[in-house]
Order: sequence, then structure tokens, then C-alpha cells
Amino acid sequence: MPSQKIALVTGASRGLGAALSLVLARDGWHVLAVARTTGALEELDDRIQAAGGSATLAPMDVTEPEAMAHLAASVAGRWGGLQLWAHCAVHAAPLAPAGHIDAKDMTRSIATNLTATATLVPLIEPLLLAGKGSALFFEDDHAGQKFFGAYGTTKGAQIALARSWQAETAKIGPRVLIDRPAPMPTATRARFFPGEDRAGLADPQAEAERILALL
Repeated sequence: MPSQKIALVTGASRGLGAALSLVLARDGWHVLAVARTTGALEELDDRIQAAGGSATLAPMDVTEPEAMAHLAASVAGRWGGLQLWAHCAVHAAPLAPAGHIDAKDMTRSIATNLTATATLVPLIEPLLLAGKGSALFFEDDHAGQKFFGAYGTTKGAQIALARSWQAETAKIGPRVLIDRPAPMPTATRARFFPGEDRAGLADPQAEAERILALL
């Protein structure tokens, strides 16, 4: 195993994923940053390097099983294991009444929020066991709220899967942590609440530091 701790952050290019990546890199971790948008990853890498940290960029789509299998094999070959997986990748479908949910948005929500998680867990579990690592998931309270049918249902299902994994591995590992971050001024939240006064929302870096203190 490498002396430097390795963190995989899926959904690393913005919001909480970017904040976690920056704090981890600042604290000496090497960050494997996964996101679909190359430009946003490069911007993140610039910020990480400016803070004296290091990262490996992986412009990949978590909904592509072959790409995720290749990612896991690459991690095993290069580092042998992981000390952390923070799963921040999410699809935030537009708000809509249940009777008007767009089929394409629902399909993408299921693929990103649920199916990709179910694909990644068995791929990442051996890497976390090898590295004596932990997995981080993030829940919210939108499940069952009006107009949140697509996002709330699929995000809630993701957390249900994470809770099953958490219960199954409580004694044998890897450790699975589920946290509920405070509302932050992220692009995802702006899509849900476009006219919101953002002054009272939590700072993403402060939330990242609080969450990582759980480790």
C-alpha cells in the first residue's frame, strides 16, 4: 500500500464533491476525482495544485458499467486499495408533479442515483477492504416531498441500498458512513430553489471539513 492515503470521489467536479476533494487534498490525501465534465475537473485540479495537493482526474460517467469496472481495476493496479470512497454523483431531475414526470428524466435519475451505486458498491468494496477504508454517502429529506418524485425516490433508494451495505459490513468492514449535510449553495440546490436567499446556507468547505472529521 502507498504511504499516501487515496480517496475516490465520484461526482467531484462541483458542490460537495469538489469541496471534499479540496479539503482531502489540502490534508495530504491523493484524490481520484471522477466526473463527466473534463473542464470542471481541470478547474478542480488547478485549485488542488494551488493548495499544494495532488489529484488524478478521471473524466468518466458513473452510469457506464464498463468504465467503472476499468476504474476499479486501475485503482487496484496502481494503489492496491482505497482509504475512502465519497459518493457525491447525483442527477437532480427538474421538479415536477408525479403525474407529469418526464420518462427520460426518470430513467436518468434511476441510472445515476441508484443503478450506478449498485454497480459501484461491489467494485469498490474489495478496494476499501484492501485499504482498510470507509465509504461516505449523503442523504437528504426530499424523499416523499411534493414535486420531488424523480429525485427523491431515486436518492432515497440509493440511501436504502447504502444502509443495507452498512448493516451487512458493520462487523467485517468496510465501514459505511451516511451523513446528512446542511443545505449548501450548490448548483443542485439552485435548480430546486432558484429564488432562495442563499445567505444563510452552509459553506461547502466547512461542511466538507465537518463530514471528514467523522473519519
